[in-house]
Formats: sequence, C-alpha cells, structure tokens
Amino acid sequence: MHHEQNLVEVGRQLKEKGFRLTPQRLMILEAVMAGQGHVSVERIHAQVADQYADISPSTIYRTLETFRELGVVTQTDLGSGRIEYHFAARAGHHHLVCRRCGGVAELDQQLMEPIATTLLHQYGFRAELSHVAFFGVCARCGRGNGEG
Repeated sequence: MHHEQNLVEVGRQLKEKGFRLTPQRLMILEAVMAGQGHVSVERIHAQVADQYADISPSTIYRTLETFRELGVVTQTDLGSGRIEYHFAARAGHHHLVCRRCGGVAELDQQLMEPIATTLLHQYGFRAELSHVAFFGVCARCGRGNGEG
C-alpha cells in the first residue's frame, strides 16, 4: 500500500472510532511511516517539532497509544529500554535481539504460525504475534562459549 493510501486508510479507521486525523496526528503518523522501521518518541518528537514547535512528548505518547489501540502502529522494546513504534502495515516480522552485542536480526512471520497454532489448540489462547522480539545470544557472540 502506498503512502497516500495508508493515510486515507488510517483517516478512515480514526473516523470510524470517533477520532479525527488532526494536523498533529498526521505529522506523528508521517514521522512513524517515514522511519522505515522502528522509531522512538524522541525521534518522532524531533521530526515533528521542526514543523510544529508546540507539540509536547505527552501528546505524541497519547497519539501513539491511540494509534496502537486502533492497530495503526505496533510497539516493541528491542532491548534499548525504550519502546519503539512501527507502522503496522509494515509489521508482520519479528526480531532476534542479541543481549551481548545488541545486534538485531529479523525473523519471518511464517515461523510464528506454529506457535500461534499451538497456543490456540493447547491453551485456547489467541496470541497477537504481529511484532515480537526474542532476546538471547547471536551465533557470532555465542561461538566458543558453547552457546552458539
């Protein structure tokens, strides 16, 4: 889906839930979409404040929470100790995060399907596995330590 189509779709989702796509929300959404990956509130604030100096980090947090509840963005902690946001239409991937070197590798959505199926059949639990981070030790860091 192209950028403009994404904006129209998000505007429709917001309207259905009784929200408007205000100029501030639009700027925040565009900052997330422009990130091409994971973006922090600090990075979003720096980008949006260039155009709208009066926007506060709390407005950004509230907007991102609304977007998360609507399924517009996903959030993940990749081990940095802060939540990072990702445009949901480009989610559907997962991360392997090395606790030693901090490296991050992407993991394909296909690998999560057996986990979701097992959780549903054995526990009756419908897991939301759209964006997950697994922490451990990567092959490079684990070499020679019996861990890789």
